[in-house]
Amino acid sequence: MTAPVTPTVLDPAGRDLHAENDRLRAAHPCAALLELPGGIRAWAPTSYDVLKGLLADARVSKDPDQHWPEWIAGEHRQSWIVNWVGVSNMFNAYGADHRRLRTLIAPAFTKRRTDVLRPRIEQIAGELLDAMAAAPDGRADLRSAYAHPLPMQVICELFGVPEAQRADAARLVAGIMDTTVTPEQAQAILQEVHQLLGALVEAKRAQPGDDLTSALIATRDDAGSGLTEQELIDTLLLVIGAGHETTVNLVGNAAHALLTHPDQLARVRSGEIPWSEVIEETLRWAPSIANLPLRYAVEDIDLPDGTRIAAGEAILASYAAAGRDPRRHGPDADRFDIARADKEHLAFGHGVHFCLGAPLARLEAAIALPALFDRFPGLALEDGATHVESFIGYGYGSLPVRLK
Repeated sequence: MTAPVTPTVLDPAGRDLHAENDRLRAAHPCAALLELPGGIRAWAPTSYDVLKGLLADARVSKDPDQHWPEWIAGEHRQSWIVNWVGVSNMFNAYGADHRRLRTLIAPAFTKRRTDVLRPRIEQIAGELLDAMAAAPDGRADLRSAYAHPLPMQVICELFGVPEAQRADAARLVAGIMDTTVTPEQAQAILQEVHQLLGALVEAKRAQPGDDLTSALIATRDDAGSGLTEQELIDTLLLVIGAGHETTVNLVGNAAHALLTHPDQLARVRSGEIPWSEVIEETLRWAPSIANLPLRYAVEDIDLPDGTRIAAGEAILASYAAAGRDPRRHGPDADRFDIARADKEHLAFGHGVHFCLGAPLARLEAAIALPALFDRFPGLALEDGATHVESFIGYGYGSLPVRLK
């Protein structure tokens, strides 16, 4: 099948992602050709099964230096995409390089290692809830007061990020997630990220601590590791950024979903339905990452409807579309339902690039959500909630609540 001459232009701010996905799915049962900001073209699977297959397909790469001809030719290197594909870590590695880089960080994120963090996460959650309860007007922004600082503090403590640098780290990660930034802003963010993390590496190399940054530096300085200085810095960007931003959205999206579905909140608070079901349904219905750039076809790939993704063409992993695909989850796929029997989702990816931080994200949400509603059983939404401006991250930029 010949690809359409004119792709569908994606809304850079992601203002109506789910309606956009419904339209694309109706017109393109397997995958739609999109135009992303900066004129970048990419195929976006509209089918759960197609996306799952591509995520595990050895003919699909994440390495632009090997498999994206436009990038190899020097295109897009001054655009917003540089912060997503112009980095050297396991996120964009392929084959043996991916295995090498993933092996270095994987031991830090096993479920066993993550479970050890439970007491500290509970303590941080309690302290944040205490601070919220002290608000004189009984109001708070759930994102800035709770959903964001909890995972940010956890990941920064894990990697030894000093308190004085955490606000800058959070600001820069938010800038990377913002897909409305100009090319100049994207370049400035990239430069500042490398300055910030370079300074962290320099400080930890001079004075190692009991943290994962120091452990990575020790690995880097081991002559046999093969880890370059650039890979070290870009790996820190990946784990610190992804290690908190996805949980921010998971907690915020779940809280908002429950507050707008009080009957379901009552069922989970009564113990009828476990909190784990809330977490999995939220990940299906409102995944923290809606669309993840980019992957590339190593060779021609023919989809079930005859659509051909040609070798070298880019692919956007469209998790939000997959989560609400009625062919996978039935005619009510767009309905939030914590009692749904089948909540299978791809929110953490699939295949060799499955998210290492999934156990930590699930643990943080499993602690944060019941603690929040136990502390404030009368919690209610206020007017003024806003979504982040991004077609990548899917969550609330502000979430005003009354604590009652």
